[in-house]
Amino acid sequence: MKISKRYLAIEFLLLFVAMPVILAIDFGLKFEIYLKILMVLLGFGYLLVTLRRLGAIQFKIKEGIDWKAFWKRVGITFLLIAAVTIVYVFIVDKAALFYVPFHNPGLFVIILFVYTLFSVWPQEIIYRTFFYERYQSIFPKKAQIVFVNAIVFMMAHLFFRNTLVLVLTFIGGIIFGLTYLRFKSTTLVSIEHAIYGNWLFTVGMGEMLAFPGMESAG
Repeated sequence: MKISKRYLAIEFLLLFVAMPVILAIDFGLKFEIYLKILMVLLGFGYLLVTLRRLGAIQFKIKEGIDWKAFWKRVGITFLLIAAVTIVYVFIVDKAALFYVPFHNPGLFVIILFVYTLFSVWPQEIIYRTFFYERYQSIFPKKAQIVFVNAIVFMMAHLFFRNTLVLVLTFIGGIIFGLTYLRFKSTTLVSIEHAIYGNWLFTVGMGEMLAFPGMESAG
């Protein structure tokens, strides 16, 4: 059944604009956290049902993927990110540099798995698979859909109330969007997201993203 652009536009505004704004606002309600969790779960459930109907959820890696091109892309980007972030942490907070892997390796390994499975993968289902498969018709141009996706991905992190987080997630949204458009694989873009996100935790920038273990640094 063909979905009207008006319906898609309303859906987009509710899920990707209104919801993150509501999540970022502190209304001071006694049961507010539970209401927000319920809202997120209902939204995510709606996305999964819609993706299933679209046939866009696949739990196996697609055949014919150019792994060499993928790892070359990720490798170059990672080296650039690693160099910039090491210098940044060294200048801003030298004590935080590689603090968790050196001082709490057990927690470090646990967080890598938890973050990848319960944060990265759901984010990529929502912001890449669902978004790009669902809204191609209302954002038909490549530059347009990548830019809008980066904006809403940034908005999803408004609740952190941190300018650097917003800048990083906007850039990340562009990178991940381009990767998804090229390879059309939730698995590959999740791998890329996990590598960069876990690196920020590793290098000592995890506190701004609410990663645990940095309390004693410095």
